[in-house]
This record gives sequence, structure tokens and C-alpha cells, in this order.
Amino acid sequence: MRVLIVEDERKISDFIKRGLKEDGYSVDAAYDGKEGHLLATTGEYDLVVLDIMLPKIDGISLCRKLREEKIVTPIIMLTAKDSVKDKVKGLDSGADDYLIKPFAFEEFLARIRALLRKRDSNAVTKMQISDLVLDLMTHKVTRSGQEIELTTKEYALLEYLMRNAGSVVTRTMISEHVWDVNFDTYTNVIDVYINYLRNKIDRDHKNRLIHTLRGRGYVLKE
Repeated sequence: MRVLIVEDERKISDFIKRGLKEDGYSVDAAYDGKEGHLLATTGEYDLVVLDIMLPKIDGISLCRKLREEKIVTPIIMLTAKDSVKDKVKGLDSGADDYLIKPFAFEEFLARIRALLRKRDSNAVTKMQISDLVLDLMTHKVTRSGQEIELTTKEYALLEYLMRNAGSVVTRTMISEHVWDVNFDTYTNVIDVYINYLRNKIDRDHKNRLIHTLRGRGYVLKE
């Protein structure tokens, strides 16, 4: 899952970014409303975390602007303002949730999970390709019933491949969804992580699931 943080206080932004990355999310950050608008309208995000007090374009105006432009990505607003009037103003501008700073990060993660589940009432909690199963709720991965231990980044890469099973995903697509906008696509990091996954998922199985299409990218299929 890819998250955009729009927060001008870099200390807070870095804290949220670090915590989300540790939980397996790919994260981009913007430090003013104008930059946030550019990223939100040109990138593909599963969630936007939006501060209200922003330079250039404030959070309320930005949220309203995104909704007017038919951007339906779930938005969580962050603010130090805790009055009922402020909450109503934020929600009426198009936000899906409203969190008061300071907040417990565990609650923040729970709200994100709830929003992502709500986004699609038919959302599945497990994905399966052949005998490979990924549980989106517990982050447990098994093949032929045997649990496979993955790092956070390996899990994020596998989840992206499984969400696009049967379709070719390029290195650019992987870098945007599993890493972030600052990722250097000229490095071999993606190839390295693909090999990590292969060693853990395909090595002991005759039926290989991760395939390389030279010059194009990768595909997960039976």
C-alpha cells in the first residue's frame, strides 16, 4: 500500500513516515499544500495523511480541491485543533477520518486499516496464487501450508506482485508502489529483492511462480 503524507512539520512527517515504512507501507511526503496537490493528483495512492495547517494551500482547501477534482483516495486529517466545529469542518471538506495530534501510533495504524477496508466493501483478506497464500490481516505468508518468513520490504513486494497476478509489472511500477518517488530506478535493488523472494518462495518447488520477462519486468503466475 502506498501512502502520501502532507505535513509541513518535518519532525512529525519523518516520525509518521518511519512508522508506516516499518509496518510495510510505501510512503511519499510533501511539505506544503501545493506540493501535496501535485503528488496526490499525479501519483497513485491508497491513502493521504493530510495536516490542516499547511503553507501555500491549507489542508481544508486542499481536501476540498481534491474532492472537486474527483480524487477519491481516502484522507485522514491530522490537526491540533480538537473542537467539534473543527472536526465537522474537516469532515465536511471531504476527509474520511480526523485524528488529533498528538496521537498513539497504534491507533493511527488501526484507523488506516479500517479506512482501507471500508474503501472496498468486497475487499478480500487473503490472496492466493496456486499454493501460495498471503493473509492481508496477519501478514502471514504460506506455500503448501508452510509458513514463509519475509522482511517488511519482501512482504510489500510480494503483496504488490499478487495484487497484479497475471500482469507484467515493470521496475518503474514496482519502485513507485513498493519504494517511493525518490527511489533510484537505475540501481539493481529491485532485482535483488526479486531474487530474495524467489529463494524463499520458489526454490523448493517445481512450480515456479515468479517469472522474469526480459526487457519488460516481472509477472507472478502459475
